[in-house]
Amino acid sequence: MRKSRTDFDFDSVGTGRGNLVLGLFRREQRSLFGEILDWMLTPLLLLWPLSLALTWWVAQGIAAKPFDRLLQYHLEVLVQQVQYEPNRLMFELNDTLRSRLRSDDTDLLYFQVQGVRGQTAVGDPDLPAPAFATGTSMRQTFFRDDVMYGEDVRVAYMWLPGRSFDQGPVLIQVAESLNKRSMLSTEIIKGVMVPQFIILPLSVLMVWLALSRGIRPLNTLERRIRERRPNDLSPLDEGYIPQEVAPLVSSINQLLMRLKSSLTTQRRFLADAAHQLKTPLAGLRMQADLAQRQANPAELQDALQKISQSTVRATRTVNQLLALARAESMGRSSMPTSSIDLAPIVIGVVQDCVPMALDKELDLGFEGPENVPPSCLIEGNPTLLQEMVRNLVDNAIHYTPSKGVITARILVDRFSGVLVLQVEDSGPGIPEGERALVMQPFYRALGTNVEGSGLGLAIVQEVAQQHGAVVELEDAHPQQQPPGLRINVRFMPR
Repeated sequence: MRKSRTDFDFDSVGTGRGNLVLGLFRREQRSLFGEILDWMLTPLLLLWPLSLALTWWVAQGIAAKPFDRLLQYHLEVLVQQVQYEPNRLMFELNDTLRSRLRSDDTDLLYFQVQGVRGQTAVGDPDLPAPAFATGTSMRQTFFRDDVMYGEDVRVAYMWLPGRSFDQGPVLIQVAESLNKRSMLSTEIIKGVMVPQFIILPLSVLMVWLALSRGIRPLNTLERRIRERRPNDLSPLDEGYIPQEVAPLVSSINQLLMRLKSSLTTQRRFLADAAHQLKTPLAGLRMQADLAQRQANPAELQDALQKISQSTVRATRTVNQLLALARAESMGRSSMPTSSIDLAPIVIGVVQDCVPMALDKELDLGFEGPENVPPSCLIEGNPTLLQEMVRNLVDNAIHYTPSKGVITARILVDRFSGVLVLQVEDSGPGIPEGERALVMQPFYRALGTNVEGSGLGLAIVQEVAQQHGAVVELEDAHPQQQPPGLRINVRFMPR
């Protein structure tokens, strides 16, 4: 139902403080080469002491095994000297065996044989004896670490069963100091550490060289970009770059393409703008010169009126050029947006255009809800949307003859969330073959005999694209002459 007709009635100090804080906490720029080198060498330098510690631990075990076997051999020799008599246990240690046990010049050897009642039958009585535990295996060699005369020793011992059930077990043990073991483990550690002192610097050097060679393509890429001419916006060659840098180069190429397109659009816009402004400014200057030569007040008044009309046309052209430049420069991703109710914007534009419609004796009105439902709100920029609606209504006013009818209409679908803005007039319309052309800047349909710059629908198309909307042109009254024009701007749901 038709609702109405033409009866519509930052702080500078804060910014400076913020810049100071950002300057104090600005992160220091770091080198990619140094960052990778740190992450490669730091684990290497931390693992090196751990490697030495593990080497020392392994060397201790390696050095202990041959000497433990030798100690076990001495123990078995002593065990062979034990003999059981009917009432006692006999142990004979001849001079040859005694000298063999004492022949080591590096380490000291101690041995001990305890009798059936725990007394030392032969050997060193000060050698500590282990406690016998029930269930200990007989005739099995055991090893332990102990102290003899304040010196660490390695002990091999064995329990032998007594002569009868009422006699206790017999203990035989051999102990040796740890000098040879320490010397062997030290030699093993030296054999490992000395090569590492040579290998580690070589490893650092090889990592440095490998990393320098690895990032050489980045240096080549940086040099090629730096050596480019300012007007060279051709894509970077992706054939010589590593796979890891390919996404970055691809993004740069996309940026260059967008920049090239933007600069091309800007150059075309400046050229077209200069051409469009040249004619009204030249006419304005000519009319001003004529007015200066007029002596008749009536002719002077007529010249001044023409100057005023030319000024209005020039002002309208400049405003439309600025609106088109603003719409083209504001990309969809960087455009500040909010949830917008389009109905109040359309009503406000119709109210502002009422005086101009009355001057041409046009019936201008609005049809639709005063507020759209929440499901039909638009995510967009209110300034650009207002500019789009204003150009639609202004275009209809300029091309609709006197006594005509113009209707701005909003259609909503609560279920799908689709919103359609319609501006319908009773003017001459646009032939179907020219409807795609009129969306281009500075194109004007032939035969209209109406002054204009051809920018109105171009602005509408650009703003609609920024908001993901579709612009459709059709005849308002196909069976009538003139058929009129209905422009539909269809907004998809958010």
